[in-house]
Amino acid sequence: MSTMPKLTLNVLACSLLSQCYHLVGAIPSQKQILNKGLELTRSLGDGFAAKLWYCNFISQLSTALIIEGDYQNSLATLEQGHNCAAEICYPEMQMFFATSIFHVHLMQWDDVNLVERALTKCDEVWESFELNKRQQCLGLLFYNELLHLFYRFRICDYKNIAQHVDKLDAAMKADMQQTEHVHELTSELKKLNETLSDPAMKQRDCSMLIEKRAQLQQQLRTITNSSLSPQGYADPASVEYERRPSADKLELAPYPIDGEWLPKSAVYALVDLMVVIFGRPKGQFKECAKRIRSGIQVIQVELSRLGITDGVREVDLQHSAIWMAGVYLMLLMQFLENKVAVDLTRADFVEAQEALVQMRNWYIRFPTILQACESIIEMLRGQYAHSIGCFDEAAFHFVEAAKLTESKSVQAMCQVYAAVSYICIGDAESISRALDLIGPVYRVMDSFIGVREKTSVLFGYGLLLMKQNNLQDARIRLASGLQITHSFLGNLQLVSQYLTVLGSLALALHDTVQAREILRSALTLAKKLNDVPTQIWVLSVMSELYQELGERGNEMENTEYQRKKIDDLYKRLGDAFSSIYHVELINKEKIEVQQLHESDSKRAIASSSMAVDLDIPESIGLTASMPASSSSRLVDLDPGRRGKRKI
Repeated sequence: MSTMPKLTLNVLACSLLSQCYHLVGAIPSQKQILNKGLELTRSLGDGFAAKLWYCNFISQLSTALIIEGDYQNSLATLEQGHNCAAEICYPEMQMFFATSIFHVHLMQWDDVNLVERALTKCDEVWESFELNKRQQCLGLLFYNELLHLFYRFRICDYKNIAQHVDKLDAAMKADMQQTEHVHELTSELKKLNETLSDPAMKQRDCSMLIEKRAQLQQQLRTITNSSLSPQGYADPASVEYERRPSADKLELAPYPIDGEWLPKSAVYALVDLMVVIFGRPKGQFKECAKRIRSGIQVIQVELSRLGITDGVREVDLQHSAIWMAGVYLMLLMQFLENKVAVDLTRADFVEAQEALVQMRNWYIRFPTILQACESIIEMLRGQYAHSIGCFDEAAFHFVEAAKLTESKSVQAMCQVYAAVSYICIGDAESISRALDLIGPVYRVMDSFIGVREKTSVLFGYGLLLMKQNNLQDARIRLASGLQITHSFLGNLQLVSQYLTVLGSLALALHDTVQAREILRSALTLAKKLNDVPTQIWVLSVMSELYQELGERGNEMENTEYQRKKIDDLYKRLGDAFSSIYHVELINKEKIEVQQLHESDSKRAIASSSMAVDLDIPESIGLTASMPASSSSRLVDLDPGRRGKRKI
């Protein structure tokens, strides 16, 4: 066996030591050893191996800088890596740095032009790959497509999201099939080797089996090996060019980086999550339920492998497991959050309770890692309370949720939610509180990225104007909000609620023709979503319409259908109110948790800042807090539930 040169051994030691420091959160020590590693690469000369080691240390250094919140120096460092990759004509390495730069811009988001420029650069490099090369670089494919998705979700460009979701889903299914095929070949090869090891084997049979073994080995090599030799370099003595990917990894770059953004199972779960986030607003609940189950199952397996079983708490985790635990726990909370949203939309209140209680229990066990989820849980408690008609409790939890986050976007959404709950209470004091909450958001609604906040505030402000009997102004703002929602978000529940309010407005303004048309569309959407409360709301307005038009037959038929829906809703509410979880979820009390000791909390906080809502999951070990504007957290409130439900 050949011996490794001492200088190369020192470089390798620096790289491995840096990774160890990263695992335990010793970032200053990591930066110190990385700078030493960069000095050593200069001693290696200008050869290809030296350039690769340089790229390796640059990649790790940019990660360390991000953890410290130093975006500018991280970007400058990544640009150096990109330039180095271009010098050695290594497009895969260029793509690795281009996507990393794009990711950091998404996290920082100081200038939309810089973000778009980084996206364009990724597209240019990726398009330069031949088709078979793209298929070989599966890690880069997933990373690039997911980053594009985060960008599209962030700017609410839902029309261009479907192509990325479809591409990711197809790539995931193809990789799963190939992985299964590799496992089958490997198993067959293992059995064949066991047979060949039998000393009683006849020579002729042995020759046939050896030939078959050679065929199996060739099939495995064809599947698992792909050449990544850069143009113009041939230095096999100093670096291994041939990638031998692990079946369990989605590598972003070749040796010595060998980096993966997230483990393959986490990426698979993230693809399922993207399908859910994209499909839920469109009412694709059957597919969402399937993906939620699939994602949670994958995550539970991985948490078990990390030693996170029943009874294990944050304080029991080893330092080296904290970051990976944070990745899977944040993904789990995202799936549960979306499950709560689906269940509330479909008025499955007991199911929503159980998912929300799971979120609360996970947060109690891992309060530092899941610190960013505290605000989300409070928001969902508010949405649950609002959905069952407990508007005062809902407003309390929304206000508390706004206090628990630094995200301007989430604060704005919580203020709008609270305002809608106060509007539903309806007395003068509550209307005044609603105005105090929604007014400041209305004045800055055009300052947010995308239109999510704007559509919500226009909805709430339109309701407020209706309460103040300012019907024409309310109609203008609600019509504007509906148009934006329909064009950019495609959130069917919000569209149906906009239509219901506008139908009610048209009726109040005696425009019965438009009222009938609008209300029919609203009812169609509410039925598609199985949104029972909104159906009842629409039906009540339609009864008023038929009364005004003197259509006695339609009124009686409508009233009978409405009565059946009310009976259905009362049964669902009765089940929810009798649950052991109901009172503790709506109580005006914060969740009490026991935090880690100060010495243990720094690394856990870094891992938890992976993102409040995985709107932009972090890069290879990158951890930083950021604005969260969850595409999965759209308006799911029914302003027509005016406190009439009593059991």
